[in-house]
Amino acid sequence: MEYAIEGFQLAKSFAKKRSLRELVTRPFAVPERVEALRGVDFHVKTGEIFGLLGPNGAGKTTLVKILACLVLPDRGRAVVGGSDVRKENDVKPKIGLVHSDERSFYWRLSGRENLSFFARLYDVPGKQIAPRIKLLLEKVDLTADADRRFSDYSSGMKQRLAIARALLHDPPILLMDEPTRSLDPESSRSLRAFILDELKGRDGKTILLATHNLREAETLCDRLAILVQGTIRQIGTVAQLRRWGMTERQVRLEVSEWRDGISGPFRVVSAERIDGLHRVTVALLGDGHLNDVLAAVMGQGVVIHACDRVESDLEEAFARLLREEKAKGPA
Repeated sequence: MEYAIEGFQLAKSFAKKRSLRELVTRPFAVPERVEALRGVDFHVKTGEIFGLLGPNGAGKTTLVKILACLVLPDRGRAVVGGSDVRKENDVKPKIGLVHSDERSFYWRLSGRENLSFFARLYDVPGKQIAPRIKLLLEKVDLTADADRRFSDYSSGMKQRLAIARALLHDPPILLMDEPTRSLDPESSRSLRAFILDELKGRDGKTILLATHNLREAETLCDRLAILVQGTIRQIGTVAQLRRWGMTERQVRLEVSEWRDGISGPFRVVSAERIDGLHRVTVALLGDGHLNDVLAAVMGQGVVIHACDRVESDLEEAFARLLREEKAKGPA
């Protein structure tokens, strides 16, 4: 199967919450609706980590809930593991949901007891429950703390237990909604390594990761979709999204000297002296290429010690997109 997850023109709206005053003064008024998703199209390849990146309120969690069969779309169609999400019994055995809601666990039970409870809910055969839990506790490094009460776990331990729960029935597809939210930097780094090395690298899971953490998206994802106001505005690899919106191609040179009169098929963006060398950033003009820049600079007797293309990072590309959306005004 080439695609593990597919979405076709998905749309979802919710009734806007009304104040107590409105409920009293206009009890029969039809509530306004807020559009969470507005015709979303995307696909996730089998075995890849696909990121949903966007600000709070962009529609990421709503999309994850649709794929997890927790809510149904108003319009459109979603297919997970070859089955339509409206056929809940066909989809649920194929997915594991990881989110940061600690309230979904039983705080007075131990980690092991929680997993045992959920294993029965997930229809794991009785004889397989104990060995499966033992294996998963080892995978998420919770063996030593398995019999501690969940209420005594740190945030990182709770999140690792959430991953173990999602893996109880060994689903091929994982849906992760803000998995590192509220974790400290060390716990976040450890969890990202586990997702990349174990879940994708060793187990070959297909992972859909909803996040607003740009570093996390850049580190983990094979491809990304940027979701803004319920629509996907850009989709592609991290490298492709970094270049999105760049109006000029730039090259950074480290040279022995730089004079104001040096010219060529480029425009000087900045020039500074660092550790005895000059670092010069130039923007290519027209159809100019890197070789043209090097030839023009060396032709004027300048020694080039290093050169590289200037690539914007994901944060800059994301900021450009949000600025553009803000300029458009409300959708």
